[in-house]
Amino acid sequence: MSRFARWTAGAAAAALLVAGCSGGSPDDEPTSLTSQKLDWGRCKATGGSPAPSSDWQCATLKAPLDWAKPDGETIDLALIRAKARGGKRVGSLLFNFGGPGGSGMSMMPSFAPTVSQLRERYDLVSWDPRGVGASEGVRCRGDKEIQAAEAAVDATPDTPAEETAYLKDAADFGTGCAKDAGKLLGHVSTTDTARDMDLMRQVLGDRKTHYFGISYGTELGGVYAHLFPKNVGRMVLDAVVDPTAGTVGHAENQTRGFQRALNAYLVSTGQDPEQGSRKIADLLKRIDAEPLPTSSPGRKLTQTLALTGIILPLYSEDSWPTLTSALESAEQGDGSELLALADGYNERGASGRYGTGSHSQRVISCLDDRQRPTVEETKKLLPRFERISPVFGDFMGWDTAGWCHDWPVPGQHDTPEVSAPGAAPILVVGTTGDPATPYEGARKMADELGRGVGVMLTWKGEGHGAYGSGSDCVDSTVNAYLLNGTVPKDGKVCS
Repeated sequence: MSRFARWTAGAAAAALLVAGCSGGSPDDEPTSLTSQKLDWGRCKATGGSPAPSSDWQCATLKAPLDWAKPDGETIDLALIRAKARGGKRVGSLLFNFGGPGGSGMSMMPSFAPTVSQLRERYDLVSWDPRGVGASEGVRCRGDKEIQAAEAAVDATPDTPAEETAYLKDAADFGTGCAKDAGKLLGHVSTTDTARDMDLMRQVLGDRKTHYFGISYGTELGGVYAHLFPKNVGRMVLDAVVDPTAGTVGHAENQTRGFQRALNAYLVSTGQDPEQGSRKIADLLKRIDAEPLPTSSPGRKLTQTLALTGIILPLYSEDSWPTLTSALESAEQGDGSELLALADGYNERGASGRYGTGSHSQRVISCLDDRQRPTVEETKKLLPRFERISPVFGDFMGWDTAGWCHDWPVPGQHDTPEVSAPGAAPILVVGTTGDPATPYEGARKMADELGRGVGVMLTWKGEGHGAYGSGSDCVDSTVNAYLLNGTVPKDGKVCS
């Protein structure tokens, strides 16, 4: 099972072509680690992605396994950079592309053309956070097990037997994560990664942390600003996670966001949103009763895979025609196109090999979150979710119970602490049609950061993430802020 709406802009695009520290204070940095020298060299292929060009350099940073014991055992974090081209270098600009669990090692080179102007004054730097990819990445189950679960487990159980299988699969997944990750499982939180970021700042030789966070990366940026407000330089948070929402609140937000995006898609095709949604919901019910055949040998399109296939094109308005074709094929009894979209979201390659992004996503989010609704609590919530969306509500409601069911380690907080009094102005960018991180979360993030810190920029557009999505107004505002330190007026709107 993969969480329905992963907080990452990059994963979707690629598929279609804290309440406190975990221990120690922010000043307890181990001198032996802050003074380490990085051995930058040619990058290797990672995670199925080919090695980037010679323009890119890679290195390994050592960080404490447990920040409560900063002089204890260490782990390796994989970093990637392209050095600034211009003469008036500001410093390093760190990127996190979301997830949680997105790989900066694979995403940074592909995102570089979008931020080419920023490279005039910054070294572009990203990394695989702890528990991700090349940085002690976690694989919770094998490819055959993943495919078997996709075929057999119903993520919207309708019978006691389906419910038992759903919860057993969730518990088994957690057991597999614990077996693979070992003691790392308790040290992959957002707070741990925020502390890793400040270690990077020091090792990279930067006085301030300049940062571009997308989707979940906005939560990471907010947590960093809370822990290290005096170290915040120029920080952009785009496609913003609502820091005030708990488990159920996030699920409701995303249910509402994806239904809004679906409504906009349906209107664009000349359909009435209510009737169009009902038609899709009826299709999903038929697929639940009898999965559709596909051109992929031995595989059928289940209801859960169909939902995943519908979600992916909603991340970007450019992909709406792809959704139209896939839905038409499914109505005619062929699930191949929706399955291909689901495979893209689930990082399944043509060889049947799956990526581990959803594994990393789960180990990080379940360590962060201590709100874990029971099945009984979830069942009481389902009517509310279904009223928000007849298409996505049932899945998102059940996900609140299944995602971290019987997880091997306790969660850390109800909601992350992001207040950052004394920090420099942070640019918070919200998109009115964002499906995965609905627009309202951006205003809440700006408010939680604090007066004079959170500066709100609105884009009246569609899709997950505003920068590089076709708005000259957004791009020029962000560039002026990052390149020249020009802070826009709070509340600026780009249409």
